[in-house]
Amino acid sequence: MALVATGLTKPRSIQFDGSGNLLVVQQGEGIVALDFQDDSGTCLSVKSSTNVVENAALNHGIFLDGNTLYASSSDTAWSWTYDPSRKSVSAMNKTIVTGMNTDDHTTRTLLVLNGTLVVTRGSTSNVDLATEIVSSGRSQIKSFDLGRVTEEGYDFDTEGVLVGWGLRNDVGIAAHPATGGLYSVENSVDQLIRDGEDIHENNPGEELNYLGTVSAPSGRNYGYPYCFAAWNVSEIPNSKLTVGQQFAMGTPNSTINDTYCAEQEAPRLTFQAHMAPLDILFNNSGTEAWVSFHGSWDRTSPSGYKVSVIQFANGEPVAPSNSTTSTTDIFANSDNSRCPDQCFRPVGLALDNQGRLFVSSDATGELYVIQRDGTASGGASSTTTGGGGAATASSTSKPSSAGRHWSHSMAALIAAVSVFCSIY
Repeated sequence: MALVATGLTKPRSIQFDGSGNLLVVQQGEGIVALDFQDDSGTCLSVKSSTNVVENAALNHGIFLDGNTLYASSSDTAWSWTYDPSRKSVSAMNKTIVTGMNTDDHTTRTLLVLNGTLVVTRGSTSNVDLATEIVSSGRSQIKSFDLGRVTEEGYDFDTEGVLVGWGLRNDVGIAAHPATGGLYSVENSVDQLIRDGEDIHENNPGEELNYLGTVSAPSGRNYGYPYCFAAWNVSEIPNSKLTVGQQFAMGTPNSTINDTYCAEQEAPRLTFQAHMAPLDILFNNSGTEAWVSFHGSWDRTSPSGYKVSVIQFANGEPVAPSNSTTSTTDIFANSDNSRCPDQCFRPVGLALDNQGRLFVSSDATGELYVIQRDGTASGGASSTTTGGGGAATASSTSKPSSAGRHWSHSMAALIAAVSVFCSIY
């Protein structure tokens, strides 16, 4: 593990182009291409930085499909023709989808598969009751045929194919490389009350949702704004639940109750409350999926602030849906008590052609690279920290130049970790 870039402006989603440049969405600025000096292993440093798109409205979403670059604001998804050799885009962009603006949950994550653009859109508030109506267009994931885009682009609310709804704020989405199955990670509700009791500290859980495929999407209701996944079942009053089962918020009644919630699509996996998953990325063989947990604000004891890995087999997680141990931490802050103000906060994940995992941290303006000791089958894989603390080195070599330029926050939190030009 090594720090490879600093001084970025709120780096969010990241993706490599065909020439090995890392495209980074800098929230409120645009897209920059980073060219690395690569001295093997985790010994990298930024050789050059080139502005690709200067647009302050860009805030999170990016996807490169061949020579077409897609990016999004809170309202619109655009495309450009991209030239990796020049690290530049066409002068004119094309509007693909519009009409997505909301007051809250403004990220619009993008994924392109087989000529189809998949777009995620969250709610406009913590509990957005209007999302119980499909025509609201919020708390949904939709897909759009890129071969039928008009000059005005698609209207999100009224056009496109419904992949899933009742999804409060599914920021991360990825397709399994073998099956094409779509998996998204959901940021669930805050400040939850059940039967007059405050249960928000450990409920509801964050979610990994299975959405079907682009050609055969689920289209189902995943529960929001009334139903949520149980995490700490002992703290949920008047219930007989297991982890991952959906339950009703507030005071259940004859219409909205646990029976109704059991009929909605449940998550494939559930995670600890409030960890805020923002990205999911599969390795090339589909045997592992990494998830970035941005970190909580709604817990007395902060949770998240880490990158974890989930084991997959036959296109689905190995762990059962009621598991509380489905993830293994591979990179985390050593002291979450200082979070969120003095913490690494992971957002975007990307693999390079050597199978190394790159991670952005928007709060610190940094990029990290992780590679485990030995050659990982099927692309990059994970090193574990065991106790969920900062990663420790298994072998050492000469110090990385990047290691001498850590931000104050990361140096304070992970002082015990030396960054070296070696494979961890």
